[in-house]
Amino acid sequence: MPCDVALLDEVELFEHVSAEDRARLAEFIDLRELAGGDTLFRVGEPGESLYIVREGEVELFIRDTAGQKIALTVAGPNEVFGELALLDRGPRTATALALTDTQLLELDRDDLLLLFQKSPNAALRLLAAMSHMTRKADELLRTRVSRNANEEAAEKITALERVADWISWFSGSMQFLLLNAVWFMIWIAVNVWPLGVPQFDPFPFGLLTMIVSLEAIFLSCFVLISQNRQSDKDRVRSNIEYEVNIKAELEIAHLHEKTDRIHSEMLEYFVRIEKALAARP
Repeated sequence: MPCDVALLDEVELFEHVSAEDRARLAEFIDLRELAGGDTLFRVGEPGESLYIVREGEVELFIRDTAGQKIALTVAGPNEVFGELALLDRGPRTATALALTDTQLLELDRDDLLLLFQKSPNAALRLLAAMSHMTRKADELLRTRVSRNANEEAAEKITALERVADWISWFSGSMQFLLLNAVWFMIWIAVNVWPLGVPQFDPFPFGLLTMIVSLEAIFLSCFVLISQNRQSDKDRVRSNIEYEVNIKAELEIAHLHEKTDRIHSEMLEYFVRIEKALAARP
């Protein structure tokens, strides 16, 4: 129903519009009333109007592919929402739910063009409202994107763990094997054959045995540290795979719900057509 011109006087979006133009706009702008808990529109529905909250609160939210509710914002008095679908003629990008008893001013595309012609400042205010929503969406995307197991593990790594990873990698390489073989051969040759060098560790090479034992102990510790990090990374990866599977399952269920809703709406539409045809003489 058309709204009272007095309702427009207290709306910030119309403050630069003359009284005469506000009276003209009041003839086209509709007043929409919702009870607490009512849904104004759902995500994916065609958008034909934008709304200005006169009284009450409206929550705008979406659900991710895991079915979790993501609250985008709560629109209070004088705040605008639903403008994206109206401007680009696309579907609704969020669901609007009245949290309390709410009064809304509803503007369709023609009302909006008339408002912009009368008050260019209103267009700037609408752009400001859109940028506010875009900033909130950017923040949500930044904090809720899917995790990368390698990046998450790299962010938590310490200097000792970096050293352990490098030692574990190097101890499993051919270079390490050749280095140890050359070292053992030189050590044994110096302490067995008379090469003009003092024999500091004669057979059975007790010092070499102790050094090799210490090397094995430290290498095993470094390898275990690296394996523990790999286990943590595998745990994160398995959690991500589980989340992906849940998201895929919920997305399929969501598609089924959409299909069922479209099917029921089409059946209702066909029933109305049949009744209309049957009512014709």
